[in-house]
Parts: sequence; structure tokens; C-alpha cells
Amino acid sequence: MLVCQLLLFSYFSKMTEETIFHQAAQAGMNFDYNENQRMIVDMINDFARREIEPYRREWDDQQHFPVELFRKMGELGLMGVLVPHEYGGSGFGYFEYVTALMELSKFDGAIGLSMAAHNSLCTNHILMFGSEEQKRRYLPKLATGEWIGAWGLTEPNTGSDAGNMRTVAKDMGDHYLINGAKNFITHGKSGQVAVVIVRTGEVGDSRGMTAFVIEKGTPGFSAGRKEDKLGMRASETTELIFEDCKVPKENVLGELGEGFIQAMKILDGGRISIAALSLGIAKGALEASVAYSKERQQFNQPISSFQGIAFKLADMATKLEAATLLTFQAAALKNENKPVTKESAMAKYFASEVAVELSTEAVQIFGGYGYTKDYPVEKHYRDSKLCTIGEGTSEIQKLVIFRQLLK
Repeated sequence: MLVCQLLLFSYFSKMTEETIFHQAAQAGMNFDYNENQRMIVDMINDFARREIEPYRREWDDQQHFPVELFRKMGELGLMGVLVPHEYGGSGFGYFEYVTALMELSKFDGAIGLSMAAHNSLCTNHILMFGSEEQKRRYLPKLATGEWIGAWGLTEPNTGSDAGNMRTVAKDMGDHYLINGAKNFITHGKSGQVAVVIVRTGEVGDSRGMTAFVIEKGTPGFSAGRKEDKLGMRASETTELIFEDCKVPKENVLGELGEGFIQAMKILDGGRISIAALSLGIAKGALEASVAYSKERQQFNQPISSFQGIAFKLADMATKLEAATLLTFQAAALKNENKPVTKESAMAKYFASEVAVELSTEAVQIFGGYGYTKDYPVEKHYRDSKLCTIGEGTSEIQKLVIFRQLLK
């Protein structure tokens, strides 16, 4: 009810994003941008205009993963947003994290995707489930961008059906021997460390999988082919291959057999990441559309004066506000360490579909120019689709939401 009231108020009074957050705060949900968030917005806008915009087209065309950019992002604290200061991180919460990811993705969804995968998957898995020794060994390097992290759950024949994974770790006494393959792994080639979930028990057993942290250079551990993708092309996606990969037992993350359970908890936060990524792409598409509609002249007047365009922009803005509220609601719950499975799934599902819809409408507003690479909305259009697939498809999110409703 509260969300509906806020959206109606937003629509009729043309409130800004900051004002609607203020109204939510008065109703008990404090979504005002704090000082850290305002600083992050200014910092990222300045950084992205210098370090991303001039090279965005080149990285996309060549499918180049700009490793050095992420070193610079590490210097700004963007590679360890959620990591406490004691491990070299920024020590922020999910409001700051969502804000940073949203602003970065507005400029380039691929860069936002890599930031999300590094922060919320690999780094966060070690933070949440690693031993003190593992945290001190890996987190300072990950949080500063010295190392880039990967995370592996998906396999060639098991996407949503992770319980049937075929990558197996065999107990050899003082170590495990891992054989198999993972695919669609962000930073599979360039990452210095990967957290992977593999089977240590029976197929289909939710307690038959275990998480391992494996460093690049470990014998038997290598990257396979790099995917040639529709969008998100500056974010590296490859296979991970394990051929008699010898992993010490001290590399187990958490308890034996808890890998799948850990992964589901990690994905709760990861879905907030994808929601934030989606918001950034949608925001970029909307801002570009508004600017273009005021500049583009047809019949001796800007196309923004035509009702057909005006109504598109109004619908786009309203849906972006709704997706933003859902995402910050999930972030608020995450900050308070409250259950967030349903809310993160709702945010991810809705925001990702909104990103696709808004980027599609943006191409339509730009007309023929929107179909060319000379304008940014073509890239938003291609990048947005991954948001409805990665870290659980829209259909999987509906299942998650439905099962939570039954509880």
C-alpha cells in the first residue's frame, strides 16, 4: 500500500527521486541519500566521465576487459564496498553499495556487472563464510582491487538446476582432487582467485556440495574459452576447467557440505546487486531519452512536445521509481540482517524487466539513431537483457517469490 501511495504521489506531483526517498523516510523507510551516498554519486560521475566514457565503445567492440580500470576502482574503494575496514575495505552498507553500482552502471552496464560479481559473489562469499585466516589472506587484496575475484556455480548442463552439478571433489586424505567444468564465469580468465561450489556428496543432495577458494596458478585449474556475447561485452565471461586439480583441505570455505546453502544466501545479496545494475542501465536509458527528446526536432518542435513521446517518458520514469523503491527496500532489510529472500527476488525480477523495457523504449524514442552505435541507448538495450538471466532468470525469481509466499 505504501509503495502504491508513493508512486501515485510521484506521478501527479512530478517529484524527484530524492523527494520520494524523503517521503518514504517519513513513513518509516529511510531512503534519503546520506552523506556517503552523495559523495559516491559525485565521485563516480567524475571518475566515469574520465575513465569510462572515452573508451566505452572501444571496449564493447573489442570485448576487452579493462583490468587496469578495476585497479583504479579499487583505489576509490569500489572493489570492497561491503568489506570492513579491518580487511582493507570501505566498510559501507547496502545503501552505499546499491548507489555506487547504480551510478556506475548508468555509464556502462558491463563495468557495473564486473563490479557486482567481484563484490557480491566472490568477495562477499569469503567475507560471510571464510575463516579468519582466509579473510585476512584474501580480502585485503580483493577489496583494494589488487586481485579480481570470480565465483563459480553454473555448469554447462546445470544452470538453474544447480543441484545436479557434475563437477566433483574427491577426498584424497590431506587434499581434494577436483574434476569438471564451470561456465558463464565472470572473470574466469583474469581473476586471481575463484570461489567455486562443487559436489562432495550425492547428486541432488542440497548438503552434498562444498565451497572452495582456489587461486590462479593452482595445477589443474585453468580458464576455458571466452564467450562472445550480445551485451556486457567489456565484462569477461569464460569457462573454468578442473583437471585433477589438487586443492588443500584448508581451502574449504565454511563447513563441508554447506556449499549450496551458502550459495543461496550469497545469491540473496547478489540479486540486490543485479537489481542495482538494472537500475543503472534503466537510469542511463531514461536520462539519454529525456535529453534527446529535448534536442531532436521534428515538425519544427522538439519531440518531447508530442504526447506519444511524453507518455513514454512518464511511464519510464514511474517504473524506474518503483524499481528503485523495491531495491532500496531489499537493501534496507539486508543492512538490518533481516530475511531478504523474497524482497531481493522481487527487486531483481522487477528491476531487470524494467531495464529491458526502458532500454527498448529508449531505442524507440531515438528512432533510427537508436539502432546505431553512435548513441548509448543501443548498448543499454543489449546490456539490459543479461539482467533478466544472470543470478537466476526472471522465471526462477517468480518461483522464489511464490515459495516464500507459501511460507
